[in-house]
Amino acid sequence: MYNIEAGSIVWRDIKRMKVTPAEQVDYGLLEGDLLVNRVNSRELVGKAAVIPAGMEPSLFESKNIRLRLDVAKAIPKFINYQLFARGSRHFASNAQQVVGMASISQGQLADFPIVLTDLDEQRRIVAEIEKQFSRLDEAVANLQRVKANIKRYKASVLKAAVEGRLVETEASIAQREGRSYEIGEQLLQRVLEERRTKWVGKGKYKEPEAPALEGLNTLPEGWTYATAEQMCEQIASGSTPSSDAMFSGTGEVPFLKVYNLTFDGSLDFTVKPTFVSNATHQGPLARSRSIPGDVLMNIVGPPLGKVSIVSSIFPEWNINQAIVTFRTSPGLVNKMLAHWLLAQPVLSRLERTAKATAGQHNLQVSTCRKLPIPVPPIAEQVRIVAEVDRHLSIAREVEAEVYANLQRARGLRQSTLIKLFQ
Repeated sequence: MYNIEAGSIVWRDIKRMKVTPAEQVDYGLLEGDLLVNRVNSRELVGKAAVIPAGMEPSLFESKNIRLRLDVAKAIPKFINYQLFARGSRHFASNAQQVVGMASISQGQLADFPIVLTDLDEQRRIVAEIEKQFSRLDEAVANLQRVKANIKRYKASVLKAAVEGRLVETEASIAQREGRSYEIGEQLLQRVLEERRTKWVGKGKYKEPEAPALEGLNTLPEGWTYATAEQMCEQIASGSTPSSDAMFSGTGEVPFLKVYNLTFDGSLDFTVKPTFVSNATHQGPLARSRSIPGDVLMNIVGPPLGKVSIVSSIFPEWNINQAIVTFRTSPGLVNKMLAHWLLAQPVLSRLERTAKATAGQHNLQVSTCRKLPIPVPPIAEQVRIVAEVDRHLSIAREVEAEVYANLQRARGLRQSTLIKLFQ
């Protein structure tokens, strides 16, 4: 059923099997056959496609119905376009509901009302549809190219940001102005000294591990490398509360899962989070607590590397074990860390480091703690974050316009068909 899309056969994820000549006759598809999906979600049931010329010998599965027309009365594309124009709405309102899926029968398909005219006019209408759809296809292809270019643009902005090429460095500005500044190495040592002084844990204080510098890129003047553990006050994964501690709707503490994280630093609430009681934070879920400003990243995928900054709309949050939280020290701007984690070189490194099991990638929290991160002077971090935000804001505006035009193109297909068949 997933090979039927927008009125056409989509050739992907094809399964192959051995069949007898009799099975090929019974279940084979010929040029001009219509293939109609009979079992699917209610909004997709009844989608149809015409079998094109030149397609290799194929069969259809039981979730579809084959419709072979009398070509002396109707051109297959003429009927297929009518199914594309009105089929989904018609069958959605008439389908039976079976275990969460909608289904239609051969009888319901046979009773689908069609507009019929002579063959010459059918050909003229099909030709006009294909001419207008060809223009739409070209426009959509252009929009998809813009969409791909925006993705590359955002990746290049992030890469330039973490390599020190997006804004003038603090070293360059200080040299021009004839003043001194706190270099990254001094900033790192200040952060470590303050943490050592404020430490009130049990036992002897343990210094966080320094980064392994082998294979790392050369940094701009005034920058240094540190491990995430050196520049973060906390790096920890979450855990899942018991089912009786969770509930939907509204509550005290939202419980975030991987699907609430994004690739642009925001949180996605189109899938609403479940909630837990804040009483759970006094017990086993205390380490799962996250607060506004924390940087979250999923460590179970694919895909890996979804990164979000915790919003202030709730005073506290909870995360599950597939997410790790980075709580940055005052020496590291949280958005700088988020931009670095989203940069393609870092994503590639994470994927290489992750352990793959049964198609799933898993990152260890210890790996996250040892991640080498570039540390510019604080003033430079602030400028980098502001410049990245400016570039990404422009990109989001263009993306929104592209999305709106793609939606408009889909609507134009329907309106074109409705107009021609009226």
